[in-house]
Amino acid sequence: MKLLICGAQGQLGSVLSAVLAKGASDLGALPSVYKDAQLVCAGADELDITDEVKTQEFIRQGAFDLIINCAAMTQVDACETQEAAAYQVNAVGALNVAKAAEQIGAKLVQMSTDYVFSGDDNKEYVETDPTNPQSAYGRTKLAGERAVLENCKTSFVVRTAWLFGATGPNFVLAILDIARSEGEITVVNDQYGNPTYAHDLAHEILRIAEGSEYGVYHCTSRGVCSWFDFASAIVDMAGVECIKHPCTTKQFARPAKRPAYAPLKNKRLEDTIGCTMRSWQTALAVYLEGVDTV
Repeated sequence: MKLLICGAQGQLGSVLSAVLAKGASDLGALPSVYKDAQLVCAGADELDITDEVKTQEFIRQGAFDLIINCAAMTQVDACETQEAAAYQVNAVGALNVAKAAEQIGAKLVQMSTDYVFSGDDNKEYVETDPTNPQSAYGRTKLAGERAVLENCKTSFVVRTAWLFGATGPNFVLAILDIARSEGEITVVNDQYGNPTYAHDLAHEILRIAEGSEYGVYHCTSRGVCSWFDFASAIVDMAGVECIKHPCTTKQFARPAKRPAYAPLKNKRLEDTIGCTMRSWQTALAVYLEGVDTV
């Protein structure tokens, strides 16, 4: 198998390449199809997915069997103030990759987000629920989803949320840094979702991509919490003493609207290959064992 990771230098891309190199994750061995896979890791310097001609040429020459597109503009507030730029990467870039994948008959995994939902429905969202993004980030990622599904017959869209992994920046490392340097943290207590460990997500993505049940999947660590709950667990598990202040979204105003309650339910994963994702608490404990928590 020949495999391409777009956006390979980010949190998920770097973990995917590490898991593939090892042939296994904490969740177990990878499917045998990935044994001795030839892996190409492309960052933005190697592959600018917003350039249609160069993207098609790169993918055609690579003759890839599987493409995993992790490339994205993910800074939510920057997307809000630079929506045109976000659209180029998150929507046009996804379209370019999808067209190129279709031309060579490659499978494509497109990463997406809980921000495609409004978060106003007070429910766990399943894959078939209507989307209703409330931010530029959500709108551009949803446009990317649609472009992929409409232009590549052998495509998977994998939505995830609140990602933390081996490389920064991420919420876990930011909270630890603030707690240690300032002795207190202030975190919103009225936004709920699913913290997700990139290592476990990478394993599930590769299991999904092995098959041919194309379409949309949700893939997050198990369990729902608020950002304040998550932050409190981080400092407690790390043994960092600090004062913890909950606040409201209104008190912590940001340019982009965040979903208030947008947990994702891994229903399609459970109904097809089976969900092996761990709870976010278990995954967080494992993650903290591998980083400096002193």
